[in-house]
Amino acid sequence: MTPSPAESRPAAHAAPLSEVLLASATAIAAVLGGASLTDALARTAAALRPATQSVSFHVMRNLGRARAVKELLVTRQPADPRLDALLLTAFALVLDEKNAPYAAHTVVDQAVNAASGNRDMAHAKGMVNGSLRRFLRERADLLATVDKHAAARLNYPAWWIEQVKTDYPNNWEAILRAADVPAPMSLRVNRRRISVADQLAAFEAAGIAAERLGKYGIVLAQPRPVQQLPGFAQGHWSVQDGGAQLAAPLLEVRDGMRVLDACAAPGGKTAHLLELADIDLLALDVDGSRLGRVRENLDRLGLKATVQAADVADLDSWWDGKPFDAVLADVPCTASGIVRRHPDIRWLRRPEDVKKTARLQNRIADALWQVVAPGGKLLYATCSVFAAENAQQAAAFLARHPDATALPAPGQLLPRAGDVPLAAQHDGFFYALFAKG
Repeated sequence: MTPSPAESRPAAHAAPLSEVLLASATAIAAVLGGASLTDALARTAAALRPATQSVSFHVMRNLGRARAVKELLVTRQPADPRLDALLLTAFALVLDEKNAPYAAHTVVDQAVNAASGNRDMAHAKGMVNGSLRRFLRERADLLATVDKHAAARLNYPAWWIEQVKTDYPNNWEAILRAADVPAPMSLRVNRRRISVADQLAAFEAAGIAAERLGKYGIVLAQPRPVQQLPGFAQGHWSVQDGGAQLAAPLLEVRDGMRVLDACAAPGGKTAHLLELADIDLLALDVDGSRLGRVRENLDRLGLKATVQAADVADLDSWWDGKPFDAVLADVPCTASGIVRRHPDIRWLRRPEDVKKTARLQNRIADALWQVVAPGGKLLYATCSVFAAENAQQAAAFLARHPDATALPAPGQLLPRAGDVPLAAQHDGFFYALFAKG
């Protein structure tokens, strides 16, 4: 998954809220139809995009509850997906009486305006008005009813809740709630161009509150668009979660090594490897369209690698027979560990996706083990919290490959948020490191 842009908070905007609600409904309808929220927001008019993103993220984090309320109050499912999404958007915005991003009466008024101003929804403006006003009158009783169901109370699909509960029976609810907290904006400093201390000084001079994050990182007190931050155009840093910044150092790359980043897009870990040492790096990804992002990132950072589109598990299509000293296998996964940056993920995934990605991970890991040089290392990484994609995969890999030795690695990192300092927060990741005998 690509990192989400800096998440803006609900704020005043030039466009009427009715236009933002309609744009958000369009994005939410796209997600419910199977599209990613990132892609849906990219199709939103530029002037509306910041406010639409803020509202859409809020809806995704409250969709389970909003959907349950809508099913209680709207007896006939709207035929128009955008009308259905407008109702979900409006309900999501008025669920929390104390921490609502907008005044409830404003949301009701603007949702009615959004419906009445659209010819495909105008017929339903009375239903929109009536259902929202009834919710405000009966809020406490309605929420008490829907919150009896975990999918509504926790805002996750029931199967996802059960999966996390199975994998983490002692702290499953804390994991779900941590992943629902908006993420801070974390940066990885490009040490080839600037030190962490000098970049922190540049932020301080610009009046931007920030603090150190680990060995290579910085975390901002408030997210901002990258173009507004000193050093972005100069390649002084990249946006990268603190947990993701642990990957490249685990391989302990040194000058002259031949290194493979097997699932490289969008290139964050690729760049980090190149920032650590002068290496001969091959960056592969099965999705050629995403490799443009890798090249753009490397160009901005002043780094060089060979970038190639290929199915990494099909060795005949790309491997020249020369082994690699270090291999990073940041394999495809459900991305269940980065929900706080991409809150739509929980609604896009299906139960069968876990087994599907596990099979793909097996195929990739077994293929890549063949290209590791004797004495070399392979780092298996995911941004998932599901054990079937992580610890179970690592154990199965060791059982299949007697020449593999497990080396110290972080293992499962669970999302940390809310009650810990910004510099201690991170998404959910898994790392297993193997040496080839």
